[in-house]
Amino acid sequence: MSFPLLYLVNRFLFRLKEFLRHWYVNSFWIIAGRTINFLERLDRTLALKITLRNFWRPLYQDYTFVGYILGFLFRSGRIIVAGFIYFFIALMAFCLYILWIAIPIYIIYRSI
Repeated sequence: MSFPLLYLVNRFLFRLKEFLRHWYVNSFWIIAGRTINFLERLDRTLALKITLRNFWRPLYQDYTFVGYILGFLFRSGRIIVAGFIYFFIALMAFCLYILWIAIPIYIIYRSI
């Protein structure tokens, strides 16, 4: 095999490897990073971490039996709602990444 042909094959394989790394690996980290950033911003509103930390404390520092019961009920509801929202957002990010993975495969399939 001549040197120019070997060079072209080498460059083609290098570009193919770089495309696959860019398309699949780097895009995963971008989508994961943006999802985590969005969940962190959302946690400022839903306050799941703070709610979990204060789960067994009474609501509004009311140390009566009613304060403990209401704190448990309200915080349980807040944890359930926040958990569903976080799960839905993570599921949407996962579906977006699966769709992103399928784009080159779909293009190759439609061109054949």
